[in-house]
Amino acid sequence: MEDPSTHWENVYATRPSDRVSWYRPHLELSLSFIERAKPSAESVIVDVGGGASTLVDDLVDRGHTRVTVLDLSAAALDVAARRLGPKASAVDWRVGNVLTVELPEASVDVWHDRAVFHFLTDPADRARYVEVVRRATKPGAHVLVATFGPNGPERCSGLEVARYTSDAIHGVFGAGFVKVSEATETHETPCGNAQEFVYCFCRRPTE
Repeated sequence: MEDPSTHWENVYATRPSDRVSWYRPHLELSLSFIERAKPSAESVIVDVGGGASTLVDDLVDRGHTRVTVLDLSAAALDVAARRLGPKASAVDWRVGNVLTVELPEASVDVWHDRAVFHFLTDPADRARYVEVVRRATKPGAHVLVATFGPNGPERCSGLEVARYTSDAIHGVFGAGFVKVSEATETHETPCGNAQEFVYCFCRRPTE
């Protein structure tokens, strides 16, 4: 089986970052949920699988000073860093796998994941992901996870994916995460195809 890092490096080596299927000029829905979490400028926001996404640009432009972007592809992170120019120095860029990454315990205020979780088709990997989130987030932190919905694609970039309802995402995370809100979005790919995304917005209890 191909190493995941190699797979995603190949994706970004062969396609412009604004032509991959998940590209949007701005992640408006993600930004609206993050705003609902009311993070301060100093709040730690982690964008898992952020790659070359413009979410980091919009967060930095809104005054957030402690943003971490984690991705398997160094090439994708380099695209985003070069696009940000001098502002890139304010971002913590991390090449790594979310299942094995070492983040400081109870350090994250907002966890954002658009289109990573649905690639975890092995239940053991999903359980490990939840463990990582639980360890890294603070009590009271918000967690936003977006995946393909029930009517979304069964594969993406040559890989199988798992499709979810918002309740199903929350079911994987369990009672330790209180569901705050949800949304469904029809994402139009750069090629003009429609993809159903669902969002599950949770909060960790303070006690």
